[in-house]
Amino acid sequence: MTAPSDPSPASAPAAPAAPPAFVPMSMMMTLCYMGAAALISITQGLGQGFITANIAQIAGELGATQTQASWLLAAYLIPRASLPLMLIKIRMQYGLRSFCEIAIAIYLVLAIVSLWITDLRSAVVVQFFNGMASAPLSTLAFLYMIEPLSPQWKMRLGMPLVMALSSVGPSLARVISPALFGDAGWTGVHLMTLGMAGVALALVFLLPLRPTPKAKVLALMDVVSWLFIATGFGGFTVAFVMGSIYWWTEAPWIGWMLILGIASLTIAVVIELHRKSPLLDIRWLASPAIVHLTITLLIFRLILSEQSSGAPRMFQVLGVTQDQLVPLFAVICFFCLLGGFACAPFLKLERVPQFHVVALILIATGAWMDSHSTIDTRPQQMMLSQAMIAFAGTIFIGPALLRGLMAALARGPNYILSFFVVFLSTQSLGGSVGSGLFTGVINHRQAFHMQVLQEELTTTSPLAAASLTARMAALGPQITDPALRKAEAAALLASDVSNQAYVMAYNDVYFLTFLIAAFALAALLLHIFRDWLAARIERIFPPPAKASADPEVAPAIAPAIVSASTSAPEPAK
Repeated sequence: MTAPSDPSPASAPAAPAAPPAFVPMSMMMTLCYMGAAALISITQGLGQGFITANIAQIAGELGATQTQASWLLAAYLIPRASLPLMLIKIRMQYGLRSFCEIAIAIYLVLAIVSLWITDLRSAVVVQFFNGMASAPLSTLAFLYMIEPLSPQWKMRLGMPLVMALSSVGPSLARVISPALFGDAGWTGVHLMTLGMAGVALALVFLLPLRPTPKAKVLALMDVVSWLFIATGFGGFTVAFVMGSIYWWTEAPWIGWMLILGIASLTIAVVIELHRKSPLLDIRWLASPAIVHLTITLLIFRLILSEQSSGAPRMFQVLGVTQDQLVPLFAVICFFCLLGGFACAPFLKLERVPQFHVVALILIATGAWMDSHSTIDTRPQQMMLSQAMIAFAGTIFIGPALLRGLMAALARGPNYILSFFVVFLSTQSLGGSVGSGLFTGVINHRQAFHMQVLQEELTTTSPLAAASLTARMAALGPQITDPALRKAEAAALLASDVSNQAYVMAYNDVYFLTFLIAAFALAALLLHIFRDWLAARIERIFPPPAKASADPEVAPAIAPAIVSASTSAPEPAK
């Protein structure tokens, strides 16, 4: 029986031919390929992590303010938000070998160019191109991870591991940054990036991937649509990365960035809806199942912003140095990797909801624990909660990616691009949105708590008088002048009040994260119960017999997963 043709326009282009049959490798070669995947994945993850972790030190070396240096992060993220979408088709048209060699060579060249950065302008330009050059590296890591694995383990083991390695990068950057910056400043970071890029280039040439058939899949209108998508994603990235820094209502250009993003994506949607062979199948993306998956991915990405934008910035306010944060982020790295390994023995499509339930429970518990922070809280007190959140993030992302890939492959390999824009927008763009909203809420709640505390601690307040007296007594041995001692004690009291307001603001956002995770957990449990009830009713009252599905369709999904290396979605950071 011949499978019926898909009436959707997205199925019009011919899919590439099937790849060669799988040939097992020796254990040593398997470990070499997986080690190459780990190195490539960590190399691209460290690029963004070094900027985020050391923005203050980088600003000092460039002679810029911290606000100005924040443009480095925005410049890096703009191409990362959309370029991987086009790279899939470029890889399919021009071949996997050329794609690998050129991608890593460009990254190496830009690592060399970074050594000559002298001012903020040159740094922003180089970071923009670094973001472009790092975009293919996640794909390379995925391809190298699944290359030596048998078909049944490619998605089950390879995908969770490479997603865990991608998640480790930003935290690992905070572990090694204090030593690098302490010894050689930003130059040391560039030298390390250059060394890792050189080793990755050597591994790409020494460990070639199996060749895949080429297919002419690029069209001129694909480039036009992608340019509008890239402009839209770039506008949203700039707005949400810089919005909380310049403040949303104080800088009119932030609103124009949002308008540019909305207008560009609207034009891209209109173009794709009127194409016979679209880059993205908008109608499929608007189907209830994909909308549900998109909302799930977005909610998880937003609540996981608690780890990247919460604890590090709160400890920075409390005066905790980068060196003191190293043990905390080492624990986070370990549990990220542990989550990837924990997925492998149990990962199946029908178990995806159970993974998400466990992840939501861990995130809700960790956020609730963090919401009880005080100005005396230190990294040691948050290790357990942050480890739970790190583990939850990894066991969520792998199963979610598997569900999306299976939904896309069930429709045909050409739908992978459509699914990939969902994954990309919710993870890469969603990370920028989550971080911006998180910081914006923190600033708003800090101002509120500061006002309340200042009203309570007036000069006539017994509590304020007692605190001031205690500080003056503590400063007695160092400052003999009573007036100067009182002024210094008042300054210390004001600093403590400001810190207390910030901690209370972070507690509010941690608790909000707990509420969102708890609400999502309740909704997921209701959804699981509804599915169970519908299945039970169907067993008791079976529906009338329908025409059976084509028996060739289901078996075709398994080899399609194997061939996903020709069009695998790039794990987003």
